[in-house]
Amino acid sequence: MINLQVRGENGTIEAHAKHGVVWGPELAVLDQSVFPMLGHLLPYADTVFNHRQVSTLLEEVPRLPEGVLTNEFARELMELGQVVLDGQGLYLWFLGD
Repeated sequence: MINLQVRGENGTIEAHAKHGVVWGPELAVLDQSVFPMLGHLLPYADTVFNHRQVSTLLEEVPRLPEGVLTNEFARELMELGQVVLDGQGLYLWFLGD
């Protein structure tokens, strides 16, 4: 399970998703040339996106093939990404198992 958080520069958790996403073949085979942000997620490690990277990430979400993310997780990803974009010194964290 990969969970999602917004953290400040000092590591404080500012917001988090209620839903996670299960690592499966849909995520594992994403073409990194088409989905450069989500294509670099790992199931066993944390991945952090800064303000500029979140902009690119949010452009990818609506283009994802059906079944890669649940609707709930995709919605929370968009909402938390917007929190990062609207704030200062915030980062979007994908937390792997």
